[in-house]
Amino acid sequence: MDSKASDAAPSVSASAPGGEADTGTLPGVPSAEQARTELAGLKVAPHGSMAGYSRAKFPHWAQQGEKCDTREKVLERDGTGMQRDAECRVVSGRWVSVYDDKTFTSASDLDIDHVVPLANAWRSGAAGWTQEKRKAFANDLTHPQLLAVSAASNRSKAIKGRTSGSRRPNPTGAPMPGPGCR
Repeated sequence: MDSKASDAAPSVSASAPGGEADTGTLPGVPSAEQARTELAGLKVAPHGSMAGYSRAKFPHWAQQGEKCDTREKVLERDGTGMQRDAECRVVSGRWVSVYDDKTFTSASDLDIDHVVPLANAWRSGAAGWTQEKRKAFANDLTHPQLLAVSAASNRSKAIKGRTSGSRRPNPTGAPMPGPGCR
């Protein structure tokens, strides 16, 4: 059974009527006003301990129905012309990585990035969550937490994050524009 994804690439645009952001295919992006309000209410606290952290404590790529797991759903959402087989495996499509603006036609060249890294979630409070809550966080399709990006940029980001704190893997040092910020 083949299924075609929408031809919209991930993007974020200005607020739609009612204060909700029109997010294209990225779910749960707040309006600028809502984001400012939420940011103003954040409490800054020191990072918690990494003691006990393991990616395995965040079960990811959970089943999402129709034989599809979270990875397949993100690939479908973020791609254009995507086709999948009866087992929900991607067999063709086109993706643009928002971290390095490179285009891909093979899903195996892509990683699904947790915009808030699982390790950061752990030291920011997820250590005290139940396993079920960590699983929900790692597979969250209702917020702009998961992005299909080039494997090279995602893995470079992880290395840079350990050494410089940088989240963006741009070799020039300048931040890459985020989804819809081009």
